[in-house]
This record gives sequence, structure tokens and C-alpha cells, in this order.
Amino acid sequence: MKTRSFLTACLAVVFAIGATAALMSCKPAAGPGDAGAHKLKVITTLFPLYDMARYAGGDKAEVSLLLPPGVEPHSYEPKPTDIIKIGDADVFIYTGKFMEPWAADIVMRVTNKNLLVVDASQGTKMIAAVFHDADEPAGSLDPHIWLDFDNARIMVKGIVNALKAKDSANKDYYEQRASDYISRLAALDSSFKTTLAACKSNEIIYGGHYAFGYLARRYGLRYTAAQGISPDAEPTARDMANLVKQIRKERIKYVFYEELTSPKIAETLAGETGAKLLLLNAAHNLTKDELDKGVSYFDVLMRDLNNLKVGLECQ
Repeated sequence: MKTRSFLTACLAVVFAIGATAALMSCKPAAGPGDAGAHKLKVITTLFPLYDMARYAGGDKAEVSLLLPPGVEPHSYEPKPTDIIKIGDADVFIYTGKFMEPWAADIVMRVTNKNLLVVDASQGTKMIAAVFHDADEPAGSLDPHIWLDFDNARIMVKGIVNALKAKDSANKDYYEQRASDYISRLAALDSSFKTTLAACKSNEIIYGGHYAFGYLARRYGLRYTAAQGISPDAEPTARDMANLVKQIRKERIKYVFYEELTSPKIAETLAGETGAKLLLLNAAHNLTKDELDKGVSYFDVLMRDLNNLKVGLECQ
């Protein structure tokens, strides 16, 4: 997670080249021949937001993912060039203060007064964070809101409202594409409900950070993660011993591991218990290869469902 001292230093660099940033954040007025030629420039922080905005915007928007491919978001630190990109956009979309605590400070200093900022957590139902550390003090909320499909629907609506506000001439286009995306979310939710309703086990042992609280709650699963909200929070020897004991006692056959980080914790648990490993991807971000191939939010979640079906021994 980012520190305020780093952000202050980063912003100092940006505003040391303030003339460049100001020039980049200013847009020339559209000429008579430019009508309809301009695409909305949208910057998103995490992959779920990118996928939602990319689909809703279609060929009317140029959507970029701020997070570099393959980078785990909890350790991401914004660069001066990233901040300039945000200032040059029409719309900036982030997940909320519990996932990107640096975003509000950056937005306050952006010189582009026409930038529309979207906090995608607005209107969602958030749950309390289970783990607390220096970055997630008591009272924090779990930021992985896109793993509850009702929340995902609300996020899509917030995004499409922003697109319509900046480009009202194409509002019907955005609304139709958002409606299609929401229909796909409903179908995905139905698949999860049907598949996970008939499983031999309902226990997920996760050798990664606490990311699947929303999904587990939605489908009545028991969920134990080895780490806190931040993947930098290493489990203690006692934590690991308790997880090994739990896996053996409940005869759990599969341990799930996390995307984009070392699977060493899951591998240790599997090695101690004879359990097998399966990926459970929280969809924070994708690898460059996956992005190049156009892998979607739905692709990631369907892979998760298939692995849950195996790991929980569903019919």
C-alpha cells in the first residue's frame, strides 16, 4: 500500500514540471469539423473497472488501465507520469478509498477542472475488513467489492452514468451496452448459485490475502485466508500450524492460491497436508499476455467457478 510520504514526493515531482502537466491537461476546443470524432478518454485503476468501462464505452471511449500488467495493486505506487495521465483524462474511475487511498490526494491536485472523478464504491454494500494492520486500521471496509455481483452491477451503473454525463449525445449507446453487461452479470451470478449449491465441501482455504469475503458471503461458503487484506502481511507460524490442522481435520483436498504473487504459502500448506493446488483469481489485474488476448472479467470469474467446482467437489 502507498504511504503519504511517497505520495507527497511523487506530487512534488509532478508539480515541479507543472507547466508540462498543465499543458497536457488542457484540451483545445472542438472545431466545427470535430463533432463526433473525439473519444472519451477514461482512466481506470484496477482491471474490473477497466473491463466494465471498456465494455460500456465500446467504440466511443478510449479506456486505459493505470495499473501496469502483472502488478499486484496493493503494492502499487503511482508515478508522476500516471498522475499526468489522470489529469489529461475526461473520466477517472477508482475503486474507493480503501483500495486506493492515494487517489483522493491526487485528484485534489489535478489542474483539469473538467475531469469527472468516479468513486466506484458509491452505493455498494461493503463489509468490514477481517484483518487489520498499519494500512487497514480498525473500522476499515473490505475493498474487493467487485466480487459481489450486486455490487458489480452498481459499479457498472456508476460508470455508465459518468460516460453519459460527459457524452450525452451517445447516452443510449452507453445505456444499451451497460444493460448487456449487467445481463451477463446476472447470468454469471446464476451459474455460481447453481454450481455452488451442490458441493461436498463449502470450505475455501486460501493461501493468499483476504480477497474473497464478498463471494464467500454471497454463496454461503466458509472462507479462511492465510494473509490479511494486504498480500505483504505474512502469516505467523501459529497461523500456518492452525491452517494445517484445519485442513487435516476437515480432510480438505484442495488449497487455493493467489494470482500475481508467489504461491509459496499455498505450496507450504499443500506440502504439509497432501492437498492439491488450484488458482482462485480475485481479478485485481491481469498479465500482459492476458490483456493482449482480451481476457475479460467474466473469463476470470468463470475460471474461478470451474476451479471452485473441482476444489469443493461440486456435482
